[in-house]
Amino acid sequence: MGQLNTFQRIRAMETEKQSLFALYLCERMLPNYEFFHQLTGFGELKPLRGALNALWDRHANPKHSKINAERWQEKVDEVTPSEYGHDMLGVYPAMDACTAISTLLQGVLDKDAKNFVDVAKVSQASVAKFIELNIADEVPAEQLREVVNQHELYQYEVEMQQAMLNYLEAQPTVTKALVNQLKQMVADEGISNIGLEVNQSSD
Repeated sequence: MGQLNTFQRIRAMETEKQSLFALYLCERMLPNYEFFHQLTGFGELKPLRGALNALWDRHANPKHSKINAERWQEKVDEVTPSEYGHDMLGVYPAMDACTAISTLLQGVLDKDAKNFVDVAKVSQASVAKFIELNIADEVPAEQLREVVNQHELYQYEVEMQQAMLNYLEAQPTVTKALVNQLKQMVADEGISNIGLEVNQSSD
């Protein structure tokens, strides 16, 4: 059997690991929304931060922490920007962050691996679109996909996802210590999936 790709590896993991992996990716995307919010004044960071905090708590204390995923989805939807009326590059990563968090919440509701895989796809696609929009005027259309795939930001995103899967696959179970370690890893990395610096004060 050939080597499994990123998305096949996610599907092969236990549900709690799938959800934790998707949560890690969403946490890395949150600064993109915060940056957009600070630039435009649109929306509010609090619902996204609150949803992610609730999800971290749920993983760390599964027997004692409940989450109303549907209500958090509603709150995230209320502050999700649209490309219409926002003529700037930053709207797309902000939209993607909201989409990823809402998709993760749907995965928690449905316990469906597809949603967790979709979070990984959203994160990769968000990086690819960000690169594409930045270089579209400089690269011939027929070469755009290849150039994006070879870009250091996109390469890093793919490699980071694979490295985190390696790490999670090696863990016997999801524990509170593991959850806290992943949360700290995001802070230590210090950048979002598109390379924006993480504002530590947003925690």
